[in-house]
Amino acid sequence: MEVKSRHHLRSDEIDEIVETIRETFEVELDGDSFEDVTFDDADERIVLVDGAPYVVFFGGEPSLTVNGAQAFPPESRVVTVDAGAVSFVSDGADVMRPGIVAADDTIEAGDLVAVAEESHQKVLAIGRAQADGSTMVGESGKVVESLHHVGDDLFQFSV
Repeated sequence: MEVKSRHHLRSDEIDEIVETIRETFEVELDGDSFEDVTFDDADERIVLVDGAPYVVFFGGEPSLTVNGAQAFPPESRVVTVDAGAVSFVSDGADVMRPGIVAADDTIEAGDLVAVAEESHQKVLAIGRAQADGSTMVGESGKVVESLHHVGDDLFQFSV
C-alpha cells in the first residue's frame, strides 16, 4: 500500500470520528494525534491514532480496524465465532451462520460489525452485517460480509 497523502485532522473531524466509533462499537477512541492517510493503490482511507492504523473508512463510514478493535475492544456490534470458523475468518472468508455462537441483538443488516473468536474475544475481522443480529445464529447462510481481516494489507500496514 503506497501512501498518497497524509495529514493531521482538524478537531471537528476528529470529534466526528470519535463520536461515530463510540456510537457504533461503544468504545472511547483515545489518542493525541489523528492523521488521515490515503493510498495510491487502494480505495481505503485510514486514520492513524498516535501512529497506529486504528480507523478505516468503508463507504465513507468510519470503523475500527482489526488493530483498532484489538486495542479498543468493542462493547457492541460484535459477532462471536467458534474455533472452527477462526481460520476461515482470519483468511478473509465471509461469516456463515453455522460458525456463529453469539451476536449482538442490536445489530441490523447493513451495520459494520466486529467478528471476534469465542475463547479470547480477539477481533479477527471487520465486516458488514447481511442479517439482523437476532437472526445470525443458525444452520445456513452468509450473515457477515468480510471487509478487513487479520493478515490483510491493511492489518499489516505500518508507517
